[in-house]
Amino acid sequence: MSNLKNIMNKVLETVCVFIFAFITVVGTYQIVVRYVFNSPSTVSEELLTYSFTWLALLAAALVFGMKEHMAMTYFADKINGKKRIILNLIIEVIVMLFAISVLIFGGISITRLTMTQVTASLGIPMGYVYAVVPISGVITVIYNILNISELFKQIKNA
Repeated sequence: MSNLKNIMNKVLETVCVFIFAFITVVGTYQIVVRYVFNSPSTVSEELLTYSFTWLALLAAALVFGMKEHMAMTYFADKINGKKRIILNLIIEVIVMLFAISVLIFGGISITRLTMTQVTASLGIPMGYVYAVVPISGVITVIYNILNISELFKQIKNA
């Protein structure tokens, strides 16, 4: 299980680094074209916006999978042992329900609805832009399953 998690982490890290590098290059291009040549690029504006959307959602799934996301742990820090593991299990289930209902089902719905709508400059279906929502939902659920299996192992050992 941890091997799958390591592979997912590496793939997502690579994709996020690539998207971030792409954003940096396109952003620099946009600045140069706008201020040096006084000719703003609308294509780069859309590319930046949609690339940032993909980066944010994929990075959110990655950070969740690596358990490095922001969390309020005041009450959880006061609990030890098996109770702490059960609390973490409940949190994983809540996140999984959110990912399934909102990210996956909601994301599929919005992706389907926007497949006929075309972006202004790039001319691609908006559904491609929104496709990252269910993709990040599926990734999050896979991480949930891996995390839950780890928590069950911890319960057995506790």
